Amino acid sequence: MRTPLIFDGHNDVLTRLWSSGAGAAGFGKDAGAINAPAARKGGLGGGFFALWVPSPPDGSDSAAAMREQRYDLPLPGPVARDTAMEVVTAQAAIFDALVDAGHLVACRTVEDLRAALAGDGGLAAILHLEGAECIGPDLAELDRLHARGLRSLGPVWSRPTIFGHGVPFRFPSTGDTGPGLTEAGRRLVARCHELGVLVDLSHMTEAGFWDVAAMERRPLVATHSNAHAICPSARNLTDRQLDAIADSDGMVGINFGTAFLREDGKRTAETGLDPLLRHLDHLIGRLGEDRVGFGSDYDGTLVPEALTSSADLPLLRKALRAHGIDDALMQKLCHENWLRVLDLCWR
Repeated sequence: MRTPLIFDGHNDVLTRLWSSGAGAAGFGKDAGAINAPAARKGGLGGGFFALWVPSPPDGSDSAAAMREQRYDLPLPGPVARDTAMEVVTAQAAIFDALVDAGHLVACRTVEDLRAALAGDGGLAAILHLEGAECIGPDLAELDRLHARGLRSLGPVWSRPTIFGHGVPFRFPSTGDTGPGLTEAGRRLVARCHELGVLVDLSHMTEAGFWDVAAMERRPLVATHSNAHAICPSARNLTDRQLDAIADSDGMVGINFGTAFLREDGKRTAETGLDPLLRHLDHLIGRLGEDRVGFGSDYDGTLVPEALTSSADLPLLRKALRAHGIDDALMQKLCHENWLRVLDLCWR
């Protein structure tokens, strides 16, 4: 089951290729969750390709901590703008090289996305910035990144920036863990609106979510988040937040990360697909069939062993069929809902 093609709300392929030193050449090899052979085998049509700056290692074993019944990992400290821009520039160069090699098709409009998904070339790719540390308060870097193709931005990852605050990796917890947008953050969101850049609410505190909602003129979108009612992680969205997304005609992409899927919040690959289906049911119940898709977080988190690679996506389609998902809804979940909301956000 390689169809319908899946358009994915979030991956960290660029960070993997940069941090490993493999560069664009590594995408053609069978490594990581998303690579050229795996994508073809699994029917991955494309997705949001994140530019993300890792925090320096602090010596802690976060993976072990997230297998406990309760955990609260300390937030990493801020990253200097020059350091962040150096990493973002290097990862953006890998993105460009993947486009030049024919592995990706850079998409800036919904028409671009539809053409890429219908073609037989590279993956339909949106350039996304996860955490805006590389952008200064005058937002000049945002305009330059937009000019080179950036069409989606998350103001924060799980650490503070000059624009706002992210949630920690904490279980159990709500996302009400700290302040929201700063004044610079409000200017950033307003400029994204002017440019037609999607503002991603994943990783934001509840206060930040509501700050964006108060000024958002377009649909509210969380590219890779799940339902707090199923898994009470600080990273997941409460029903009140989901209702606001529904009211805005927005969208949520289901994160495959096991720590955000499992009811016990544990980060372990020994996880079946039933938790993902429970999130799917809950999200459809709150958002409707037109506002749910997938945001795997491939190459950025630990996922269920059955979905270790994008080559395994046929197993997801098979599970959806067995769960009663018909052809029309399958098409929406796999990519049409993303195209619908992007058409609204990019106008």
